[in-house]
Amino acid sequence: MIIVIAFGEFIKLPDVQSRTPASSYHLTRVGVKGVKKPVHIRRGSIKSILMPTIDLFVDLPATQKGSHLSRNIEVINEIVDSSVREPVDGLETMCAVIAKRLLEKHSYASRSQVIMSSDYFLERKAYSNRKSIENYRLIAQASAEKKNHIPTKKSIGVEVIGMTACPCALETVKQMLGTDRAKRKVLKEMPVMTHNQRNISSLMIEVSEEYPVDANDLIDIVENSFSSPTYEMLKREDEGKIVLRAHRNPKFVEDVVRDILRQVLKSYKYLPDDVVVIARSESEESIHKHNAFAEKVTTLGELRGHKNPKKGLHCEHAPL
Repeated sequence: MIIVIAFGEFIKLPDVQSRTPASSYHLTRVGVKGVKKPVHIRRGSIKSILMPTIDLFVDLPATQKGSHLSRNIEVINEIVDSSVREPVDGLETMCAVIAKRLLEKHSYASRSQVIMSSDYFLERKAYSNRKSIENYRLIAQASAEKKNHIPTKKSIGVEVIGMTACPCALETVKQMLGTDRAKRKVLKEMPVMTHNQRNISSLMIEVSEEYPVDANDLIDIVENSFSSPTYEMLKREDEGKIVLRAHRNPKFVEDVVRDILRQVLKSYKYLPDDVVVIARSESEESIHKHNAFAEKVTTLGELRGHKNPKKGLHCEHAPL
């Protein structure tokens, strides 16, 4: 029974959500999606405001008709609004705090999940040192559980747009052009034409709460894995240098994923073996009507050769 005040009187309202459902099935996730709130971030001395879209869920037992969804909004208002006074160090940190608070609010739930995604901007320089503000995508996630003292897990991920040049077409063109000795000598000195792709790649890392992972570092890893980065603002000189760089550094979509994993292994030696890594890459083909795609879902332990990945390892809410 819920008691509210209406027209100056106390009114008793039935708690419909707590009734027994007609069909008694446990539900994996129930919650709200698409909530937008400003989040205040502080990284060192730098403060910023992000405007993420927030999805948050708890599981629902078979004995409960519905989840009290207003409690989810209460938690968002309580925690997100407090970042104005006390900025957090990242969206993933806030996701973890909200995930634990959801389990306190929903006493019947055993598991919670929070997902945030937001546009993110960094200043970059093209080859001419001309500055531009480039757009990226942040994806943060956390899950918490009541049972078995399972620690809260948080994930931070990025989605980055770049450029790849096809190695296969490049070699084919090289063979077609290099039919005599003089041409073959010239072709060794300069990059050969091939077709290009607009590539969208993502990297997500899942860690326990005590381990920090900086989104800027993840963006650098992904951007360095393309044939070339891309930029919003380019003059002629920069355009030419980007095309030359890409054609001197041709990559399959598979190469992009493998280069991301190689850099992750090099950059995160301090993280434990059970850290989950999800790398994905999709190339929007220029000479086909389909796209090319590659993915690796693994652990740092597997990448190091220490242990095999957990069975069924996945992250359905990673980007792409």
